[in-house]
Amino acid sequence: MSDERILFLTGKLAEKQLRQILAGMEPDFYYKVKEMGVKVAALMTTEMIGRRLKDTEDATRIVIPGRCRGDIEALSQQLGVPVERGPEEVKDLPQYFGKNAQQYDLSQYQTKIFAEIVDAPNISVEEVIQRAYYYKAQGADVIDIGCLPGTPFPHLQDCIRSLKQEGFTVSIDSLEDSDLLAGGKAGADYMLSLTSSSLWIVDEVETTPIIIPQVHGDISCLDAVIATLQRKNRAFIVDPILDPIHFGFTESIVRNYQFRQRYPEVEMMLGVGNITELTHADTSGMNALLLGICSELNINHILATEVSKHACRAIKEADSARRIMYAAKQHDSLPKHIAPDLMTVHDNAPFPYRRDEIEAIAAEIRDPSYRIQTSSEGLHVFNRDGFHTAQDPFDLYPKLGVETDGGHAFYLGVELARAQIAWQLGKRFTQDQPLNWGCAAQGAETEADLHTFKPAGSTLKKQHPE
Repeated sequence: MSDERILFLTGKLAEKQLRQILAGMEPDFYYKVKEMGVKVAALMTTEMIGRRLKDTEDATRIVIPGRCRGDIEALSQQLGVPVERGPEEVKDLPQYFGKNAQQYDLSQYQTKIFAEIVDAPNISVEEVIQRAYYYKAQGADVIDIGCLPGTPFPHLQDCIRSLKQEGFTVSIDSLEDSDLLAGGKAGADYMLSLTSSSLWIVDEVETTPIIIPQVHGDISCLDAVIATLQRKNRAFIVDPILDPIHFGFTESIVRNYQFRQRYPEVEMMLGVGNITELTHADTSGMNALLLGICSELNINHILATEVSKHACRAIKEADSARRIMYAAKQHDSLPKHIAPDLMTVHDNAPFPYRRDEIEAIAAEIRDPSYRIQTSSEGLHVFNRDGFHTAQDPFDLYPKLGVETDGGHAFYLGVELARAQIAWQLGKRFTQDQPLNWGCAAQGAETEADLHTFKPAGSTLKKQHPE
């Protein structure tokens, strides 16, 4: 048993359940539970706690409800004891303490992302720069200027020079010697892809080459190229090529593995776009798997794209995946419970409460406000007047008594629609919060700001006549 003494603050409705969960955890620390004279724990604020908590019970740490608003640092200073927010759901307390025991630093990664602008010959320099800033914001390290076979690219060098002036790291991507040479002379940092027949270009420019086999699938033909570049003391990267599914995918995975076994120290690249772009499935899982391969094989560069509409978050997903895999590798652990960014469609614990537990909570409610929760059985809506369960929100509407209250009906419709989506997919639903889509959603709020109060929604604002 450690010397740590934790004081848990809660509300009347959650007190019994909190005590049961703590007892079941059999923690290695001393603890006390204090009910703060408020029915709903989420209604507590740090200011309220500061006024009401007169005795900290010799605690070395105080844990308050996860949705408690206010300045937590000021409260800590006022009480003279470190204060922290617990999980939003009391049922998540065991996982919360498990997470606190293992902190992961997601600021670090090993694999660089080359983000390809595939249509660069067909867009202006200004549009190329705009796309580059978008990719950089998504996590790209290198902006790859993709050439198109048989397509004139008169502004190739202008694109590269402009990107360099903006501070970008740039690569030129072509199988045409003239494009590679022009890109290198314009200041590109990398050029892909060279073969043994185009290796002469490395003597003309300082650009770092990415090498591919002269004969597709034959990694033995890379031996002489590697020996030449090592003799010249030139930096280089090798891409054994990752093929699409049903067109050599499994064999190409084996080929990448064999190359790594043959050359443990040579820098490698994996072209993940051949899988994310050419497979109609959610790309978050593909990126997790592909970056996991990179982590195992020490592949420090990937080439990614966002061409197909279903791959519109591929760069951002790859960025999350590389950080998660790096953290898992550093801690010699599985890539689980590190970050939820790639859990875009499902959650690992979507239903924290069973139906009978929700019914027990509902039995304590004494006001007319509706609460909405989900369990594996469906959607549950309850207040002091009743408890209703359904799997389709339309089945609940006749029971809610909001036919003459348009604003309330609209609010409940939105929340029940979210709850239904969450229930169908297996995602966590929290009333009054958007569903968390991880890194898959653009510009969407993924979690509440627990430090501030939200403004009233449109259905709650008083309508003034013109």
